[in-house]
Amino acid sequence: MFNNFNGAQGNIKNDVLSGITVALALVPEAVAFAFVAGVEPMVGLYAAFMMGLITSAIGGRPGMISGATGAMAVVMVALVMNNGVQYLFAAVVLAGIIQMLFGIFKLGKFIRLVPYPVMLGFVNGLAIVIFLAQLGQFKVLGSGGEWEWMSGSALYIMAGLIGLTMAIIYILPKFTKAVPASLVAIVTVTLLVTFVDALDARTVIDYVRDMLPQDQRATASLAGELPSFSIPMVPFNLETLYIILPTSIILALVGLIESLLTLTLIDEMTDTRGKGNKECVGQGVANTVNGFFGGMGGCAMIGQSMININSGGRGRLSGITAALVLLGFILFAAPLIEMIPLAALVGVMFVVVIGTFEWASFRIIRGVNKEDAFVLFLVTGITVIADLAVAVVVGVIVSALVFAWKHATHMIARSHMDKDGWKVYELEGPLFFGSITHFKDIFDIQNDPDDVVIDFNESRIWDSSGIDALDNLADKYQANGKTLHIRHISPECRTLLRKANRYVEINVNEDPRYKVATDKLGG
Repeated sequence: MFNNFNGAQGNIKNDVLSGITVALALVPEAVAFAFVAGVEPMVGLYAAFMMGLITSAIGGRPGMISGATGAMAVVMVALVMNNGVQYLFAAVVLAGIIQMLFGIFKLGKFIRLVPYPVMLGFVNGLAIVIFLAQLGQFKVLGSGGEWEWMSGSALYIMAGLIGLTMAIIYILPKFTKAVPASLVAIVTVTLLVTFVDALDARTVIDYVRDMLPQDQRATASLAGELPSFSIPMVPFNLETLYIILPTSIILALVGLIESLLTLTLIDEMTDTRGKGNKECVGQGVANTVNGFFGGMGGCAMIGQSMININSGGRGRLSGITAALVLLGFILFAAPLIEMIPLAALVGVMFVVVIGTFEWASFRIIRGVNKEDAFVLFLVTGITVIADLAVAVVVGVIVSALVFAWKHATHMIARSHMDKDGWKVYELEGPLFFGSITHFKDIFDIQNDPDDVVIDFNESRIWDSSGIDALDNLADKYQANGKTLHIRHISPECRTLLRKANRYVEINVNEDPRYKVATDKLGG
């Protein structure tokens, strides 16, 4: 019966143990992102539980972990600050609906348009972001209420425990892979800190207390109850829609971009293929449920997903286990989570950073052209200083412009006189907005003979700009009293031509068939 949840490559033992490891790593991330968004810690923990459970059960990528994320938390800040948490819940519901529509209309396929250098930049940038996020754990509250960097014995203990955690994760698999090394490392370091009085290390509950106002620290706890259904308490009118719609659209897009790129990364790591449109629907359902059950929503988490994959989690059961174990901790065993040293979790995340960063990109840079290297560094930098969605969009746009610029010079022509004294231009390369200028320079209208042939046998007209350029060229030849003959273009091109249509020589057997990128064919 577990096969439906596990998938072809799943293993029940590995998935369950990996899920437990992921659940432990979800806690501080969920709490931290809740504080970033300006909501209570439990709102982040509920989001991690519901996102993880629903996307693992019905999403398109077994083994991928979803939860509350920093990329989406940053978008929420202004809405929560200006309008309150109820408006956030309404925005998350609407974002989920938008994501479901993306999946229903099969728009998830457009993630394939992301070029490889952009993917590398995304992965490297996200690894750096994860690393920088962990540095916050090296700060403590000073006597004046200001955050200060650790020093002295506290810093040495922190660094030593992180080193021990990483050592266990790297060394243990050489002896046994029966249990995830990350889980063993977390348990070992926790027991060490609990029973060795000299190791005074900060724990998860210490972090939560430091983030809360002074009057709430004494009662700080990660214990909670089951999330309950509640319709967001906002006015149901156009004014509310006007307030939440911009945030909802950004949340939906950021969530889908991060989730689909993470899906693609896991596909490459596991040599399998997830279903992008199904994942869009899964993310949408999960966010919609979040809004109705008091969660802050979220998307795929690359750090926790890497922990899961590296710990042997492959099937849906791993994500479902992580979500249910997290809920179990919230309901019944909060004290166990609260006593975990931050150093153990930081050590796990540092290993994730090392494994996530594409170190091979340094070798790739030496072998690729300068344009791809520029895009890689650009996307990495924007991911770090801005956010993932902006970085990917900019990377795709820059890659497209580079592609257009490079292919603008690929329009070449060979000309010769045939037996009838006609001049034949045999074109090679794409005719589109970027190559129009070069296309016009090919022809010698004044000195050409009375009959001129343009042969598109090795060329294509890609967009309406190319159609217009051909029309204008035909107009100029006609104005000079010369006859133009156009061969080997597709039926769609003939339909769109206005002035040059009567010059087309139709050959049913030889003329190509391809579509033209224009709205004119869409009615």
